[in-house]
Amino acid sequence: MATVPEEESQAITQRAQCFATILAIGTANPFNCVYQANYPDFYFQITDSEEKTMLKEKFKRICEKSMIKKRYMHLTEEILKENPNLCSYDGVPSLNTRQDIQIVDTPKLGVKAATVAIKEWGRPKSDITHLIFNSTSGVDMPGADYQIIKSLGLKTSVKRVMLYHQGCFAGGTVLRIAKDLAENNPGSRVLVVCSEITVVTFRGPSDDDMACLVGQAIFGDGAAALIIGANVPDKGSIEKPLFRLVSTSEVILPDSKGAIEGHLREVGLTFHLSPEVPKLISENIEKCLEEAFSPFGISDWNSLFWAPHPGGAAILREIEVKVGLKKEKFRATWHVLSEYGNMSSACVFFILDEMRKRSLEEGKSTTGEGLKWGVLFGFGPGLTVETVVLQSAPTVA
Repeated sequence: MATVPEEESQAITQRAQCFATILAIGTANPFNCVYQANYPDFYFQITDSEEKTMLKEKFKRICEKSMIKKRYMHLTEEILKENPNLCSYDGVPSLNTRQDIQIVDTPKLGVKAATVAIKEWGRPKSDITHLIFNSTSGVDMPGADYQIIKSLGLKTSVKRVMLYHQGCFAGGTVLRIAKDLAENNPGSRVLVVCSEITVVTFRGPSDDDMACLVGQAIFGDGAAALIIGANVPDKGSIEKPLFRLVSTSEVILPDSKGAIEGHLREVGLTFHLSPEVPKLISENIEKCLEEAFSPFGISDWNSLFWAPHPGGAAILREIEVKVGLKKEKFRATWHVLSEYGNMSSACVFFILDEMRKRSLEEGKSTTGEGLKWGVLFGFGPGLTVETVVLQSAPTVA
């Protein structure tokens, strides 16, 4: 690893006092837990597709290879039986039904996560100045951002940013926006909420749509919330820094048009996933790292702690091999994928939460597994990559 010149190192240390910083993390999931080993039987039964025996066997293999043990889903057997139009592949319009569920329950799950984050933060919720809400689903007016403010009892003067239909990379997008808001508005405190439920994407199987089948096997429901602020005092403050946001960047990968797409239709959100996605990401990941970390003289990727979006097991394996990472680098990431599945934009914050908790439990010196520098990656439609350079903070019992 290259060393940072002393003058530049001092400048980085001084600037760190002004970096936007994650001050609290809260997560939430629906109560309905789905175990992957049992899911193929349930899925083909509830969608009235049990006659498709060969397709069911293929779905079982996808589930087995997913490295997912369980997921949480808002959609229960009872809800699906009451709304059989959600179980069709393309024959029955269902967007109205999906919207009726999403516009209520997507912000409701976000409120659960935000409540946890605010409690950990420790300051009055009246000190929140900005809100960023992100979800793949639930477009409505007024939006989920409005519902969050009303449900939490935040000030009506809170400045809002509402993001819909960004996709899995948006865990990085919200950090990029929050960093700009926090660092350019002295004294501000930004509440970030990502809430994802799969009501918009659930549908029956099709012999001709493997992307749909993969989606039914890997996506889960979850919400994450953060409190972010800059100019956090080192001592004597109730606020405890977890991770500093040093820099952010976004790029559309070359030759990736059509690799990941989503389209809102009468049957919900349909999507296309190219089998080339893991290769496209791995072939470009080192360039993203070099551009992000060269200003800090860092080129040893095993010296970083990692929080990549777990878009799927194949993506993670391709990155590990391409960059030459030690197996333990993705320990928190593999754990989140196994226990929750792919929760789209919320996933990376579940990873950071798991990492900081394990670091404390294992007596590590920093929230980033004892390491100072780290990286968070978001991957999604475009094919878009968000890269966030992080610095960890000292663990606090």
